[in-house]
Amino acid sequence: MVTTSKKPGKQRKEIYAAPLHRKRKKIASHLEGSLIKKHNVRSMPVKRGDTVMVMRGKWKGFAGKVLRIDVSHRKVVVEGVTLHKADGKEVEMPLDPSNLLITKLDLSDKKRKAKLERLGGS
Repeated sequence: MVTTSKKPGKQRKEIYAAPLHRKRKKIASHLEGSLIKKHNVRSMPVKRGDTVMVMRGKWKGFAGKVLRIDVSHRKVVVEGVTLHKADGKEVEMPLDPSNLLITKLDLSDKKRKAKLERLGGS
């Protein structure tokens, strides 16, 4: 019997060693229930301008716009999610996209809009 599955360590290594254009697709979050029904798509790659809600961790329940995406480290920076350092400075806290829920999609990108229409027919 031949299986094509890989060990978890190999799967993780593949993600970390992947080129940036492949890593970009892995930075995805689930959509809110109403968006799933509307677009007939469960998850989408997060994009700057999307409104997201934090579902896990210290910032659970907090909603804000996506300011920046760090593709190489697979992290998302959300507006208003900051930490206070010991010297008094505020720094942005990067979040994992798996801990976010997209509540509002930024549909200003024509390609993204076309993809949603092609996949779900909204």
